[in-house]
Amino acid sequence: MDNIKRVGLLGGGVIGGAWAARAVLNGMDAVVCDTDPEAERKVGEVIENARRAYSMLTIAPLPAPGTWRIVRTLEEAADGADFIQESLPEREDLKIRLLAQAETAMRPDVVIGSSTSGLLPTRLQSGLKHPERFVVGHPFNPVYLMPLVEVCGGEKTSDDTKQRAMAFYRRIGMHPLHVRKEIDGFIADRLMEALWREALWLVNDDVATTEEIDDAIRFGPGLRWAFMGTMLIYRIAGGEPGMRHFMAQFGPSLKWPWTKLMDVPELDTALLDKLCAQSDAQAAGTGIREFERLRDSCLVSIFQGLKANDYGAGRTLADYEKRLWSAQGRDAVAIAVKPEPLRLYEGRVEPGWLDYNGHMNESRYLQVFSTASDALLALIGADTDYVRRGHSFYTAETHIMHLNEMRANTPFHVTTQVLGADEKRLHVWQIIHRGDDGAVVATGEHMYLHVDAKAGRAAPMLPEVRDKLAPIVVAHAGLPRPDNAGRSIGMKRKG
Repeated sequence: MDNIKRVGLLGGGVIGGAWAARAVLNGMDAVVCDTDPEAERKVGEVIENARRAYSMLTIAPLPAPGTWRIVRTLEEAADGADFIQESLPEREDLKIRLLAQAETAMRPDVVIGSSTSGLLPTRLQSGLKHPERFVVGHPFNPVYLMPLVEVCGGEKTSDDTKQRAMAFYRRIGMHPLHVRKEIDGFIADRLMEALWREALWLVNDDVATTEEIDDAIRFGPGLRWAFMGTMLIYRIAGGEPGMRHFMAQFGPSLKWPWTKLMDVPELDTALLDKLCAQSDAQAAGTGIREFERLRDSCLVSIFQGLKANDYGAGRTLADYEKRLWSAQGRDAVAIAVKPEPLRLYEGRVEPGWLDYNGHMNESRYLQVFSTASDALLALIGADTDYVRRGHSFYTAETHIMHLNEMRANTPFHVTTQVLGADEKRLHVWQIIHRGDDGAVVATGEHMYLHVDAKAGRAAPMLPEVRDKLAPIVVAHAGLPRPDNAGRSIGMKRKG
């Protein structure tokens, strides 16, 4: 699904706006249909929150962001789209009618994914002329961060549609879970619904407040659920004998009156008032956007921790980053070598890159130089495949001069000049240029040592890398040597 350039989004609420953010940050254009007069502001705020989260989530170079716009008709959103994601109100009759209306403006080969949280795809596809291209793609909030998307086809959904949908979701950093059997609520919502029903009874019976219920989850099983889920946790709880021993110990408790799972309290005014009052007290005046940013920061921390262990959602993030780095390598290969510094990387200062002064943090300067260097290495063939084969370039020395400041959203680009190279070393000079006025923001001088990672020592570059590097060295040999190249850090002595 690499050919998807434009995504049509039917609905721009909490879910649709977050789909727009995920699409835009993955380099796709998003056309969002929503009649809310405040839609542009709301979607824009969601995209900004997503940008902030992504700037903390990964240092892998994201593609240039796509564009987005709000339209007022379904046909405008569907026309010219390469993929459709429907996030309309959760009413079966409404979805059936509006999907059929939008289909009139779609190409017949375009996949339609529905964000429904529980409606059956067989019924939702019933009004389509091409029902075979309809599939449920049920995400979780916030869509731009949460990797899970449940993929479920209806009776007329083709296998090709399911595979294409899952490939698309995987491309944008998600973990598609194929729900093989059509069922109300799919898998995750049915599990969450059971917990929700029990929580309502606990509030109704004054056993616990909304805050106490949340504390019971976030300080307890929720921490384990983030990476192992329920079944593996219970298997471990059985000790060395595993699940069988666990069931022998705790299986009889299934007959105990611990739950009112199938008996739900009436959602009358008294219970609703109690829920709302407790929830307001729990929020303590904190606004929704502030809570969203806190939620995103916490999720990013969990993802990063899991990535360090190559497990669960962390592995999904790691796979996504590999695709981002590979794309960076493909882009670099297209650069033509001329007698001028290479321009291999451009971007803008992300909200999560700022320090307490409101400027780009010094660690991000190194990140920017590192990304530009990775683009150079990809250009000469020292890409992720090269590293997997046991060869790489390690940084031996770096000197950065900070000459100007950059604030959030400031555009920039990096130029790279090769000062020299031999069979084991690569000497590079880089400049970060501010995009709005062209000012030189920082310079970076780096010495990279080629290594045989398996042997753990310096080694000559392999011929395919050396041969690609050679014309760059020749092209840059005639360029003026930067004045500060080789400069050491020090204070001039007086007298």
